[in-house]
Amino acid sequence: MSCSITYVNTGSRPWLIVLGFISCFFILSYGDEGADSYKLINIGAIIDVNSRNGKEKKVAMEIAVQDFNSASQNHKLSLHFQDPERDTLQAASAAEKLIKEKELKAIIGMERWGEATLVADIGNRVQVPVLSLAEPAITPLLMPVRWPFLVRMTNHRAEQIKGIAALVGSYNWKRVVVIYEDDGNGGDIGDLTLFSEALQDKGSEKEYRLVLPPFSYLTNPKEVVREELEKLFRIQSRVFIILRSSSSMVIHLFREAKEMGFVGMDSVWIISDTVTSFLDSFNSSVISSMEGALGIKPYFSEDSSSYIDFKSRFKKAFRAEYSEEDSSDPGFYTLKAYDSIKTVTQGISKMTSDDSSAKILIENILSSNFTGLSGEISFKEGRLLQTPKLRIINVLGKKDRELDFWLPEFGFSKSLEIENDTRERNSRKGLAGAVIWPGDSKQDPKGWAMPTNSKQLKIAVPGRTSFEKFVKVHQHEKTLTYDGFCIRLFEEVLKVLEYDLPYEFYPVNGTYDELIDSVYNKTYDAVVGDVTIMAGRSKKVEFTQPYAESGLSMIVPAKYEESAWMFMRPFTWKMWVVTGVILIYTMLIVWLLEHKQNPDFNGPWQNQICTALWFTFSSLFFAHRERIYSNLTRVVVVVWLFVVLILNSSYTASLSSMLTVQRLKPNVTDIEWLKRNNLKVGCDSDSFVRKYLENVIKFRSENIVNVDSEYKYQEEFKNNSIAAAFLELPYEKVFIARYCKGYTATTPTYRFGGLGFVFQKGSPIAADFSEAILKLSENGVLRSLEERWFAPSAECSVNITNNETESLTLSSFWGLYLISGGTSTICFIIFLVGLLRNYRHDKQDASITSILRLARYKCNREGMQNPGRVIIIAGTQDANELSSSRLEYPIPSDITDDLQESSESDIEMQNIPGCS
Repeated sequence: MSCSITYVNTGSRPWLIVLGFISCFFILSYGDEGADSYKLINIGAIIDVNSRNGKEKKVAMEIAVQDFNSASQNHKLSLHFQDPERDTLQAASAAEKLIKEKELKAIIGMERWGEATLVADIGNRVQVPVLSLAEPAITPLLMPVRWPFLVRMTNHRAEQIKGIAALVGSYNWKRVVVIYEDDGNGGDIGDLTLFSEALQDKGSEKEYRLVLPPFSYLTNPKEVVREELEKLFRIQSRVFIILRSSSSMVIHLFREAKEMGFVGMDSVWIISDTVTSFLDSFNSSVISSMEGALGIKPYFSEDSSSYIDFKSRFKKAFRAEYSEEDSSDPGFYTLKAYDSIKTVTQGISKMTSDDSSAKILIENILSSNFTGLSGEISFKEGRLLQTPKLRIINVLGKKDRELDFWLPEFGFSKSLEIENDTRERNSRKGLAGAVIWPGDSKQDPKGWAMPTNSKQLKIAVPGRTSFEKFVKVHQHEKTLTYDGFCIRLFEEVLKVLEYDLPYEFYPVNGTYDELIDSVYNKTYDAVVGDVTIMAGRSKKVEFTQPYAESGLSMIVPAKYEESAWMFMRPFTWKMWVVTGVILIYTMLIVWLLEHKQNPDFNGPWQNQICTALWFTFSSLFFAHRERIYSNLTRVVVVVWLFVVLILNSSYTASLSSMLTVQRLKPNVTDIEWLKRNNLKVGCDSDSFVRKYLENVIKFRSENIVNVDSEYKYQEEFKNNSIAAAFLELPYEKVFIARYCKGYTATTPTYRFGGLGFVFQKGSPIAADFSEAILKLSENGVLRSLEERWFAPSAECSVNITNNETESLTLSSFWGLYLISGGTSTICFIIFLVGLLRNYRHDKQDASITSILRLARYKCNREGMQNPGRVIIIAGTQDANELSSSRLEYPIPSDITDDLQESSESDIEMQNIPGCS
């Protein structure tokens, strides 16, 4: 038989060897008696037992083996350790040695993924399950096929990297510095690749990568760390992310960083679980240098009875075995080491004596489903199935302070109760808990090297500009002064900022693209001037919110517009047509209402038409003299005169405006015409416009003339050196405000991002400036500056508004026409109703007259003696009946015709005069 736990290392302590021999003696003394009652199983462990991490794992594994051996009657474990000494090849060699000498059933450990893959290859070849405590950030393709005997006991590496990126994004830090300790095998490439992608998703990027050599290779780690940190003085970002590092390296890193001023106000330090898991083991001096840092730790329950019992036993065993080390609570990786042994033992317990092959064992391991000290243990495709939960902590003293949780599916959360925290989590920014940052600050840091009095912000200013109203550098002897709209705006922004910003101006004589490059290569920290925001430039630098709109305008000479048909322009053609229609309609209504009773509208048709036309047209000038007889006509004419009054006033005002404001007509309106005729155009030589004219608008290079001053454009036009000038919209406004009498500009058809200030990529000062510019725009300060610096010249001050007087359209007068037309129509309808009524009344009067004539005729013929006799003629009888039945004498034909038209009348005649 062999001992239950074997530790193979040339540097073993003598008392441990003695203890091992004593253990073996007792086992061998009772070996014959118990040999037949259980089966001994050898398990190999490959860990760095010289590191704090390895020591904790070793103690945890030994406790797990003791727990199994004391509980199992059929199997006993024998644990064999090998130290790879941070050498990947040494890890593979150690695995082969253990497998060959000890006939291992499983191998546990491997703290680096490179070691795990090599040992997994060996495990595949000899069919030995390999349980790795390391994992890659990016899972290799077809991993279960490539390494069927490999089991990953951790699965939070990728989620941890995404959580760190989310933490950066929640505070809007744009650029970060990544720090990690090289493992010597390039194993951190996957971490860096995934972290870069995660940062891009949050709108941030990696500015610098600080790689520290493996700590075990260093003879003077303090000096090496200091030399590496000095490189960060050239970097503006002060957000430091430690992705992976040993605890020994972290101690030196933070001590030197604090001494050099990197741990303080406006700095941010974020540490991964490779550091946070061992915070309890650091002494107070180390913790003081780390205070204010944020960290990420995998979540596990610290309230369960199993963890509390294990913690007590672990601390006791660790203190006994490593008395020189500070005792601390077990970390996450320590719990994983314990659960790894338990996973193997559960797989062994499921095996029967008949079938104990490696394939059955790996199947039993992968089918595990239990709650371990580190959380739920179950597998899918060779990796843990459980979604990891991460804690965000704040390093304050020996005990870290929990701030928040990071859940991969939901992001930051105050608790693990997802349903109750969704609304609150989506609405807040940053972490739920109050953070104490480095320097004992409670204000969210900028994460940037902010200017100080000793290191002021270096601001480049355009030394030469075509339009001095924006930036002008005055040199008086050896003193430089700066003036212009951009300088005054910058000063107003400084008043709005909530902090002091020490700065110094530097005039730079070069193109605007060269100014951009000087910020990109960190020669200067910013540019204050009239710099146009463009997509290509935005890739290099950070622009503020634009303070002026920008576009490409074409300026050409213009002459005053003259036209023989100017009198027609106050109204649109539709307005003229509708006015003519309503005039003719009104004329027709007036004629219909007046021609029967008004002698002025009687006579031949030609006279009536001429009179109606004359009356209507003369009413336009209120010169009509014809008398009106009908009240309806008076109503129509009153409304029409009101319409005429409005039209006359509007026409007069519009025509006066067109004649008073002289209109400029450009000589050139088409860019294509300029290109077809090979005419020369001018532009600012220092701006991007020249390249834009060549590459986008396709002007020939020889047809583009550089003009370096706003005062030379007029000279170039007068000399016919150029036919047009292309200026950005802000410069066009300045030029037209000075030379409004002889030049005109087209509406910009090519738009750009506007004018803004320039800062280094990721600078938080740019965001603060953008917010300040918006405030100045909202409170009117920006508008006041524009009015002060871009006020038009005296001769143009009366013409600052648009001189294009628009023609009057029908949309402004359709209501007036509707009233006039409606009134005329209503009056005409009333006239028709009266006419029909009069017609019927006249017919009745004619019937009565005819009957009276008939009565007189009969009286005269009969010579009636009784003058009071009443003659009644029934209306139901017609004239023929009267002549045949009641009258003896024939009735004249004209009376008979009248009676036929009155067949429905009942007429009674009494005491008819003439009948005596």
